[in-house]
Amino acid sequence: MKRTILAIAIGCGLAFPALAQSVGEKTGVNSVLGIAPKTEDFIKEAAMSDMLEIEAAKIAQQKGNAAEKKFADQMVKDHTKTSTELKDMVSGEMKSALPTSLDDSSGKKLGRLRDAKAEDFASEYDPMQVSAHKDAVSLFERYAKGGDDQKLKDWAGKTLPALQHHLAMAQDLDKNRK
Repeated sequence: MKRTILAIAIGCGLAFPALAQSVGEKTGVNSVLGIAPKTEDFIKEAAMSDMLEIEAAKIAQQKGNAAEKKFADQMVKDHTKTSTELKDMVSGEMKSALPTSLDDSSGKKLGRLRDAKAEDFASEYDPMQVSAHKDAVSLFERYAKGGDDQKLKDWAGKTLPALQHHLAMAQDLDKNRK
């Protein structure tokens, strides 16, 4: 079944490239195939990622253990910086791609963190951070290699090492939890 869905998605991607990129980004097909997101999708996904990281980190600053609190402090600092940089670079029609609030999926993730008991917090937060940073690294790598806005493409490449470092930190956090 999964192979059939992937085959259909790939077929659509070859038949309708403009449409498939947007649909592909939403479904993760672009990531699997290594296709750069459309600029509008990149802006939306990068901004949403920053918003989620900042809000999740604020919860971790309250509920997390010492290592999670240290990690969360870094996430607030770094993702606030990248969020500001992104907003400063986006102009004209692309401003509409900047989300003003979290989407349902991000809201549900935050809800799980808020609802987690202190003893269960690490088992929710730590793997979520690994997953979120894997997605961010993929997004930024693909846009840095194949994006169509040179200024954003350069920024994605410049931002990528920090995201890769965040991923390594998140993996250590997840690996070391008890």
